[in-house]
Amino acid sequence: MTVTEWADHIGRCSIVLMWTALIIRARPAWQERQQRGLWLAILTAAIATTLFQPEAVDWAVDVTGDAHAVTLSRNIIGVLAAGLMLLFVVESAHPRRARLIIAAALSGTLIALVGMGLARGDYPGPAIPAAGHPAEPSAAYWLIVCASHLIADAVVVVLCVRYSARTDDRDLAWSLRLFALGSILALGYWAGCLVHLYVRIPEAWPWLTVVINVHGASRAFTLLVPTVGRGARLVREARAVWVLWPLWRDLSTAVPTVALVPPQPTRLHQLLRPRVPLAFQAHRQTIEIYDAILHLQSHLAPHAHERATERARKLRIPADDASAAALAGALGQARRAKLAGEAATEPHPLPGLERADAALLLAVARYWPAMSSATARPEQVP
Repeated sequence: MTVTEWADHIGRCSIVLMWTALIIRARPAWQERQQRGLWLAILTAAIATTLFQPEAVDWAVDVTGDAHAVTLSRNIIGVLAAGLMLLFVVESAHPRRARLIIAAALSGTLIALVGMGLARGDYPGPAIPAAGHPAEPSAAYWLIVCASHLIADAVVVVLCVRYSARTDDRDLAWSLRLFALGSILALGYWAGCLVHLYVRIPEAWPWLTVVINVHGASRAFTLLVPTVGRGARLVREARAVWVLWPLWRDLSTAVPTVALVPPQPTRLHQLLRPRVPLAFQAHRQTIEIYDAILHLQSHLAPHAHERATERARKLRIPADDASAAALAGALGQARRAKLAGEAATEPHPLPGLERADAALLLAVARYWPAMSSATARPEQVP
């Protein structure tokens, strides 16, 4: 596969990705003012990037019959996208004067490009040619286009890198990093175009096309970060509900007063038909398990934890998980004692549960099926 064919494939994928991201994020973006600016900026970038694709250029030229108009439209939309992205980045952290200056510079640049395009249509084709020399005033026209992108993308890179290092919001940090990456790719493309105005390197043009197409994909990923972050959180919440369910069910059966709402028949039902959002369900299960543990500590047999630790060692459970497995075994003994109606005694606090660590509880739940019936009172051992 040649570089040109490779660039075309990447271009098609990036276009599909950008428009898919725009559709997915349309409703959330219009509901949040801060996301709206980013969505509009990437919309204009998607239109401009689409018009970089050979099929889109051929279709547009067939429809309009004017390659000059297609090129002018693409470049104006591209400069507009660069300006909107810069405005989006400076909107929340810079004074109104800075935004007015950027808006005025953007408007002046667009007017200049439209004026040059209408006055003289002698700049060539839908792209800078791979051979020959730029005709006047083509060089001036392309110089304005390249300089506009280079200035806007350079400022965006600096600001995004600076802001991403300051924020504690993981999704925002990743959005800013991907935004900076897209602008770095755009810088490479437009720097190559600027050099190409005066030094023709035909072999470099396909690689520049690859760069601008990858830039489109990075813009799409920037827009999708909140959706991906939300999906990742949903997966973590679902995993917590799934893993905790057997332990939660068994302990709430032994101590039914801790459960605000009884567990559903199976954990698949609990996951697919939750009565509350999964995040709240996982939080509730965690709290109710700890409440049950506090109650069951009064039913622990002497040395139950030590026997559970020895059982975990015999089962060759990894050292990092041995404490969690021992807790599962000790809780299993206390649960059986409670269900058997044995009287409560002086509580025997279990080690490691003082801080209500959710990660430890997940580890305990993972070993619950294997360890919950592995530890009995001494008199129950045959």
